[in-house]
Amino acid sequence: MDRRDFLKNGGAALGAFALQHAGLTQAPANAAAGRLLFPMNRNWRFSAQRAEGDTAPGFDDSHFERVTIPHTNKPVPWHSFDEKLYQFVSIYRRRFRLPAEAQGRLVFVDFDGAMTAAKVWLNGRLLGEYKGGYTPFSFDLTPLLDWKAENILAVELDSTERPDIPPFGGSIDYLTFGGIYRDVRLRAVAYTFIDSLFIRPVDVMSNSPSVDVVCQVGGDQIPARQEGPLMLEAELLYQGRSIVKAAGALDASRPPLDPVVRLMNLGPVERWSLESPQLYTLVARLIRGGRVVDEDRRRFGFRQAEFTDHGFELNGKVVKLRGLDRHQTFPWVGQAMPARVQRRDAEILRRELKINIVRTSHYPQSPAFLDACDELGLLVLEEIPGWNHIGDAAWKDISVDNVRRMVTRDAHHPSIVLWGVRINESRDDHDFYTRTNAMAHQLDPTRQTGGIRDHQDSELLEDVFTMNDFGWPLLPPNHPRYLNTEFCGHTYPTKPYDAVDRLTEHIRRHARVHNQLGSNPQYAGGIGWCAFDYDTHGNFGSGDRICYHGVSDIFRLPKPAGHFYRSQCDPAEDIVLEPAFDWSARGDWSAEMNHSIICSNCDRLKIVVRDRVIEAEPDRATYPNLPHPPFQVDLERVPYADMRIEGYLAGQKVVERNLSSRGLDQQFIVAADDNQLRADGADSTRITFRVADEYGNLRRYATAAIRFHVEGPVQLIGDNPFALVGGCGAVWIRAQFSAGTAVVRAIHPALGALEVRIQIAPAPAERL
Repeated sequence: MDRRDFLKNGGAALGAFALQHAGLTQAPANAAAGRLLFPMNRNWRFSAQRAEGDTAPGFDDSHFERVTIPHTNKPVPWHSFDEKLYQFVSIYRRRFRLPAEAQGRLVFVDFDGAMTAAKVWLNGRLLGEYKGGYTPFSFDLTPLLDWKAENILAVELDSTERPDIPPFGGSIDYLTFGGIYRDVRLRAVAYTFIDSLFIRPVDVMSNSPSVDVVCQVGGDQIPARQEGPLMLEAELLYQGRSIVKAAGALDASRPPLDPVVRLMNLGPVERWSLESPQLYTLVARLIRGGRVVDEDRRRFGFRQAEFTDHGFELNGKVVKLRGLDRHQTFPWVGQAMPARVQRRDAEILRRELKINIVRTSHYPQSPAFLDACDELGLLVLEEIPGWNHIGDAAWKDISVDNVRRMVTRDAHHPSIVLWGVRINESRDDHDFYTRTNAMAHQLDPTRQTGGIRDHQDSELLEDVFTMNDFGWPLLPPNHPRYLNTEFCGHTYPTKPYDAVDRLTEHIRRHARVHNQLGSNPQYAGGIGWCAFDYDTHGNFGSGDRICYHGVSDIFRLPKPAGHFYRSQCDPAEDIVLEPAFDWSARGDWSAEMNHSIICSNCDRLKIVVRDRVIEAEPDRATYPNLPHPPFQVDLERVPYADMRIEGYLAGQKVVERNLSSRGLDQQFIVAADDNQLRADGADSTRITFRVADEYGNLRRYATAAIRFHVEGPVQLIGDNPFALVGGCGAVWIRAQFSAGTAVVRAIHPALGALEVRIQIAPAPAERL
């Protein structure tokens, strides 16, 4: 089997029609240059119940619900629901007519993600089934298209936990939900087209870097032989300016066509880094007879990333990794959130929690999330779907194919520094993991691989020993390249409204792990479990289908441990001063008050209560290896009055916080993440709300039912009314299809009402 056959057959077959089209072996001379992409997210019809003949063209679907992708097959409460609610087989239908310029091309339908197994029909004919909820898949529609009339695309979506598909077969500690929850589009390409594209920067740290552009050519090669030589041209762009261009001829007589073009003489390049994530664009073109046959483009970055025996290096500099694991699920709609909301998670992780790496536990995540990681300078460990269980031979084939699809889709992202090619916390399986590791290395020889395990006596087939270690103290590194990928989490869950001593201990447990990780350069760093609380099965979590393992709650609002992560950033980036305690609730503390924690990156604090002044230094005795150890202060004999905390750097006061002793709900604070959305039926933003004291500090034990009144072309996603959780909460607002102004009025029963206004801008119409 040659390399092309290995790549194509390394996993589950698509089941699509072969590229054999009688009478269409030559594209018409007037075909437009390049590929055509037609977004296909609107105007779907959906039914949660199957009906006889519902995949047939003539079926009457007028009684089906009209939905927009991303779509969840069943909205659910944010907690305390039966996961069987969304585990059923549903049907989606979409009618479309092809524009005239698509004729004379191959036409594919591309699904970015559908949970979990999709059978796809076109005009009543079954194209095939794709098994997998987290990786993209495509079907060739060309043989069955009606070029002059309406076409009917039907998708039977099985959202049950099928044991033949990863991550299922055993028990998993997260929910997968259901629906076509990522984008759908039609892609019209020439009969010879760019099937996949890999961009491999070379000698990045030298004065003469270059780029290897590896292209896999798909389709029918007969036209290439009939019409003359086929060329691959690669062009490098930076900030819209062309840097260099090169081309090479393809030998169509010797398929498969996997041409490589090297771009040289680039001159100085701007490297991608955490502080300055510089991005370039690579444009690849297939050219025949001076005409562009197909074109594809990717953003990428020049950077050298490597795990070594003295830690992780980025561009030759050791970077201690401080990260969190992320689930991509959200309240009420599961995974069905659009690009803006996915990107917002990356912004929260990088800009609010100040981490430098995220692990996509336990599956490939949204392309929009990864795009944001590229732009923000947030490193990524991306891994294949799975949790503990390894299935039979066919199950393993799907898993190997998941590696192929993950790497093929995402290899251009400079943020990704490690491929996770094992099933999370699974047993060793030499032959299986030899295959997954080989697949990643063959497709992408520029990156290292890791495999997440929970025992140190595991066989190492990958480049980096990636280990979930929930014990204390941590196990010492047993391999030269070593990364801790989970800790804390389920061993010490916290709810936003827990007592101060528990929330304080949560901080200590995360802090002590990062302190130990800083004690030995062979620890590349650590990725804590986890960023956000998440929905889970009934046999996990806290009895309400929630795992409260996050340093932020399920609404992405920080707990005190989240402030610890934030406090580890350089003060030049952000000055942080966050007490872990509620000063007005001091009578409720069960821990001794001489161990009160304040998270800050200041080098000195001054605490003032009436005429009492306490000077505090970072607790370097307990946490000598942290960039900014928490402050531990003795408040045992401090008078009961308002507190002022002053933060100092190099002798200068740089920040001040005031804490109330009154114990009164004084303010209602409401904010939207964005003030403008697109009227595409999917674009969404979060609205947060909280009750605060007179100084703006969260009243963690505040309770109230917040009511919402919504005007304008938007839909509320969330409870109405919403019962505060830990004094705060969030809902999301989703744009509909009309431009205008949306007004969301949040009403607190005692503190009154506040409004946020969101402009809904027109969105381009879908042509299909």
